[in-house]
Amino acid sequence: MDIQTIYEDKDLLIIDKPSGLITHKKNIEDDQPSVVDWVVKNYPELKDVGDFFMASGHEVQRAGIVHRLDKETSGLMVIAKNNPAFEYMQKQFHDRKVEKQYVALANGVPPKKSGVISLPLGRLGTIRTTRTDGDKKLVDKKEAETHYKIIKTYSENKYSLLELTPKTGRTHQLRVHLKSIGVPIVCDWLYGEKRFTCPSELRRLFLHAKKLSFTSPSGHAISAETDLPKELDDFLKTLVQ
Repeated sequence: MDIQTIYEDKDLLIIDKPSGLITHKKNIEDDQPSVVDWVVKNYPELKDVGDFFMASGHEVQRAGIVHRLDKETSGLMVIAKNNPAFEYMQKQFHDRKVEKQYVALANGVPPKKSGVISLPLGRLGTIRTTRTDGDKKLVDKKEAETHYKIIKTYSENKYSLLELTPKTGRTHQLRVHLKSIGVPIVCDWLYGEKRFTCPSELRRLFLHAKKLSFTSPSGHAISAETDLPKELDDFLKTLVQ
């Protein structure tokens, strides 16, 4: 697992997760490599940090992982090294005191150079995929807000590179919000539209968690940032501005 450590102190780790790696296993039978596996192998003392959650009727350990990224998404994640730090960071995320910044390549161009997408998210019945508000059968509906800004456009507005700042942390929020304004993320197999094909040179979701800023448990201002993965940067270089 090509996981890079970006920052470390006595309370926290900040890692750069590659695309294609899940955060937690779905259940005890799941044999996919995960961030939890990496943590337990490299920091065995963190195995019991944090609580457990139920997955398919089984308890799954968090191993200090405070928040998650989708399997297809790369970028920065925070891992707590002790229980007080875990509880502190959970509250920071809950209280929206952690500033998160993502980079995405979208199909098409948003209607404005910058804007705010504010659409509640939820599920339809037992379907696990996330949907925007507008259906009476929507369950588990929660508010969601995403700020976006266009960085560059490419190939006569076929693509736009976006800076995304989510103010909430809902499942698949960025992916669903961009789809809702007609510009789904490039190579989004779940929320993309059939008219948008995934370029063969890319073959992964173009979404990267680039920056995290927050106050650490010891009171220090932390700001961690990581470059685009090589495969994303290389693909951008093939496009005409």
